[in-house]
Amino acid sequence: MILNHLIGIYTHPKEEWQSIDTRHETSMYALTHIAIIALIPSIVAYYSSAHTGWSIGAGDLIKLDQQSALMMAIGMYAGLVTGVLALAILIHELAKAFEATPTYTQSLELAAYTATPLFMVGFAGLYPELWVVMAALLVGISYSVYLLYSGVPILMHMPEDKGFIYSSSVVTCGLVLLVILMTGSVLIWGLSGGPVFVH
Repeated sequence: MILNHLIGIYTHPKEEWQSIDTRHETSMYALTHIAIIALIPSIVAYYSSAHTGWSIGAGDLIKLDQQSALMMAIGMYAGLVTGVLALAILIHELAKAFEATPTYTQSLELAAYTATPLFMVGFAGLYPELWVVMAALLVGISYSVYLLYSGVPILMHMPEDKGFIYSSSVVTCGLVLLVILMTGSVLIWGLSGGPVFVH
């Protein structure tokens, strides 16, 4: 069943990593998981930007016209999926430096399930107050990092001390990747005419 590990990574993550490691699904399964989960922040971002508006402090609500909001949501979806796939490649290539030999599917599973809490933060956009979204994002990032550190020794089959260093390297590479994706998004959005705001 699609998304059948979703509850487990929140309720008993270490046992769920063991389950994921025991019965590796195909890479198509992990790709389907990414494709479905990435819809959450994208659809919520569209709805919040075009229909409810965003509140930043004590000013007026900020809204985008529907076409701008749709373009932003499509770009966000593409960026999220691309980001997870790129992270999986980083995880796979970086493992060689730590004398680990994961399959690409294992790397993709680690990237997909580690990114899941970040994507679930998208639900916070249903209450589009900046402080609510930032607080939820902080929780999502923290839990994603925890999942990475707990999942690496199990999925990559390496000792915990080596797994800690490897996980730290993945986090560092992930942050660099995030900056690259954000910069690319801003440049592409700017070159395509930028957002159109409505009152």
